[in-house]
Formats: sequence, structure tokens, C-alpha cells
Amino acid sequence: MYLGDYIVIERQIAPLRFACCSVSTGTPFTAEVDEDKRHLFSDRTWIDLHPTACRFLRPDGGLFHCTIHRDSPAQCKFYRCVVMRVLGSTGEPAGTITGTLALHSEDPVLRAAYKEAMRDIKDTDPDAEERLQEFLINRGFEIQ
Repeated sequence: MYLGDYIVIERQIAPLRFACCSVSTGTPFTAEVDEDKRHLFSDRTWIDLHPTACRFLRPDGGLFHCTIHRDSPAQCKFYRCVVMRVLGSTGEPAGTITGTLALHSEDPVLRAAYKEAMRDIKDTDPDAEERLQEFLINRGFEIQ
């Protein structure tokens, strides 16, 4: 089973443990679903509707989570996927936030709000995505 261009699951070792291979480097690795994300992994609704998506990716509210974050290969950790689409007060696209919590936007109001939020949020905080989302919603933005 291929997971985009990044991961191949070679076989399932246990119910939540997989023998995988990093496609770009050819490096084998073992991935176990993170304990705090097992409830997300067990819900196959979204992943069954998106057969070309990474088998370890799962939605949770307005965010997407890697369910093998602890064991994921380096290219996944640095992959800059969009984790939030930010809409302005009238519903127009204002920008995007990537998995590294980088903002991509030309909107001056969003840029100012993001700068203010990131004064108190470290991108290494385990709840950084959730805190940033909440901050932006409280400033009148819609998050998808």
C-alpha cells in the first residue's frame, strides 16, 4: 500500500504497528500509532474517502494529525502540509498555516494577529495548533 510519495507500508506487524519504508531514502522503519491518537486512527471514515492520502493522517475537528508522529520519517516531520485554511470576516481566503506553524498570507490583519499569537505560542508546544486556531477564531477569523 503506497502512502503518497513518502511511505510504503510493507506489512502490519500488530494491530497498531507497521513495517514501513521511506520511499525517498529507501530506509525501513517501524511505525506504531501514537497512544494519544489511537482513537483517531481507529476511525476510518475520512481515510476511506481519501484513498491517496497517507494512511496515518486523520482529521480531528478543524485540524489534521499524523497518528505516527513519534515514529514518522524525517521527510514527514519537515513536510509543509497545510493544517489550517484561514478565512477573513467575510469568508474570503486570508491565508494558510502549515504543519510547521508557518503562515502564508499577504493579508495584513491576519499577519498582525498571527504575530501577536506567536509571541505566546511556541511551535514546539504539543497544543500549539489548537491554541493558534483558538486565538485566530477569537480574532474573528474562520478556520477550515
